[in-house]
Amino acid sequence: MDTSIPTGSPEMDALQRAGAVALLEKGLGSVEAVEGPDGMEVDIFESIVAVHPGGALLTIFVDAPALEFAEDAVQSVTRELLERSELLAEWAVERCEARLHPQLAQESLDAADGPDTPPADAATRKAHHAARETAADGRNECDAEAEAKAARNRMLTMSAELRSFPPVMFGVLDPEDEDGGEGEDVEAGVRPEDARLAAGALVYGTHLLVDELFQDVQTLTQTRSNVTECERPLWLMEELPERYALEYDAHFALRFLVTAIAMTTRFTNGSFQQLGCLAEELALRLLLREASVSLETFGLMDEGVAVALEAFAENVYEDLDHEWLYDDSVGEIGEDAAGEAFGVTPMAIGSWFTPFNGGRYAHPYAMEASEDATQ
Repeated sequence: MDTSIPTGSPEMDALQRAGAVALLEKGLGSVEAVEGPDGMEVDIFESIVAVHPGGALLTIFVDAPALEFAEDAVQSVTRELLERSELLAEWAVERCEARLHPQLAQESLDAADGPDTPPADAATRKAHHAARETAADGRNECDAEAEAKAARNRMLTMSAELRSFPPVMFGVLDPEDEDGGEGEDVEAGVRPEDARLAAGALVYGTHLLVDELFQDVQTLTQTRSNVTECERPLWLMEELPERYALEYDAHFALRFLVTAIAMTTRFTNGSFQQLGCLAEELALRLLLREASVSLETFGLMDEGVAVALEAFAENVYEDLDHEWLYDDSVGEIGEDAAGEAFGVTPMAIGSWFTPFNGGRYAHPYAMEASEDATQ
């Protein structure tokens, strides 16, 4: 659910955003169920509020007999919440999309067969579902263009949240280097608007990253299992290096979620300097994927934006040693003393949450849990 402040209003500052979060969370927390047609009730279990300068993104978990009932109920309760709040009364609901819970979605996939079966890859599957939902809704080309335009505007607005990274980090030519010679990098030609869209996609992807990791923590907690043994579908934890899948239980997922939040908080509050540990490198990998999938879903991923994201990744990553973890043919390189001969960062899972050096940041919760595990 996307909501926005009144048209023409100035963007919210930090204090106003904090107030909006409090009002929305309090309002949603007071609602347990919504009455639907024929006395049907739609139960509300959980809600996540993410506020940006131009409005808020709401994720609301409900139990409903059909997606259309869930969407109607969420729209109804949100509109009523806004109308009843004097400070939010003029806010508008821009977009509401109901998605099937991962477990139910997996049941549908298990029952499916034939050429139309959705792809197994999680990121591709999300884009595939989005495309099918668009077709199923009978939206015409004009509707798709309007949705893409609205998504573009949201991302451009959200780009201001990525305070730690100036345009040059996305490959925009520094004004002092505008007369650079033939040796300039390809990224130097990135347009400022493409850089803004890439930055906004990263903020948009941050909401998805936190939301989906939170759901994975819940799933692994409820099943008391790990990624290998879990019989329910997962959003992101299964995208981590497969060689350690047995280690990815609920506690590990919580530490990874906390690490992702710590990293993206530094991205948005202006304090980021360097990635602190290997877990942050892996979290950034997932974030870049979320941003790319979001752009592709709305048809916004053109060459300029793609180059901007590539430039961002090259500037934030100091090396790509973590990619060795995804190469099963590499074996144990980088996980013991042998890796030192190649200058490869230690990659044993016990070191993922340990700061690279004394000047790096790792969240105390994840780091202390890591230290406890080695004692």
